Amino acid sequence: MPRKPKDPVVVGWREFVALPEWGIPRLKAKVDTGARTSAIHVGALEELPDGRVRFQVVVRETPNLRTTWVEATPVRRATIKPSSGVRQERLVFRTRMEIGPIARDVELSLVSRKGMLCRMLVGRRALPAHVLVSPVRKYLHSDAPGTRRKSGEAK
Repeated sequence: MPRKPKDPVVVGWREFVALPEWGIPRLKAKVDTGARTSAIHVGALEELPDGRVRFQVVVRETPNLRTTWVEATPVRRATIKPSSGVRQERLVFRTRMEIGPIARDVELSLVSRKGMLCRMLVGRRALPAHVLVSPVRKYLHSDAPGTRRKSGEAK
């Protein structure tokens, strides 16, 4: 039965997201309604003379480091107050994010999430109003890490 536009979409507290404009098809993300802004893990960045920024998105740290380089223009600089309580100034970029049936343009700040379980944090501003986050479920719109369905196999 097709979903009506206003029917709620339930996502898990952890999901895989895609950032197609940046060439990232699958990135582990924590969906955190306590965070206002979304953030993505970068390993390195350099500001270019034309106002653009080149940065290395860390897609995976273990078992093998996997990264991708992105070049984009920041939309703004923002002062973010992370869970540590120490304010940080961060560059913020706009790109397309996909989680299952959800596809929307979001703002992402660049930060080091080294050692964290998820490479990205999806804040509440990145989620449309009809999304519900289940605090006890994960990977509702993708396979869990280490599991792959065979072609044609139902979820």
